[in-house]
Amino acid sequence: MTPLPPLATAALLLQLPTGSNPLFGPLFMYAAIFAIFYFILIRPQQRQRKQHELTIQNLKKGDRVVTAGGVIGDVVHIKALGADDKPTAEDEVTIRSGESRLIVERGRIARIVTTTASASNSAA
Repeated sequence: MTPLPPLATAALLLQLPTGSNPLFGPLFMYAAIFAIFYFILIRPQQRQRKQHELTIQNLKKGDRVVTAGGVIGDVVHIKALGADDKPTAEDEVTIRSGESRLIVERGRIARIVTTTASASNSAA
């Protein structure tokens, strides 16, 4: 006889009549569903958001960026609006796209295409 997979074993255990509280089965099922949602949806999304915030905080003059609106440009100037020099999402970033300059919030930058360090390494 082949052994049952762990999920099948757990399903069989939930169906067995026990002398304990009848709420244990549904409670266990809801906890398992929440754990699945947490590890498949919530946790990776939080990790991705933290990585994006870290990337945006490390934005420097000369980086090539894409805004949330789809505008591609090079960072010309960063104006910190906070009391201290710590980067915030409300900081004004001036980007040059073609022949025009745009001012966008740091938090509205979707991604950094190339950084100044990688641009200088590829040019050498």
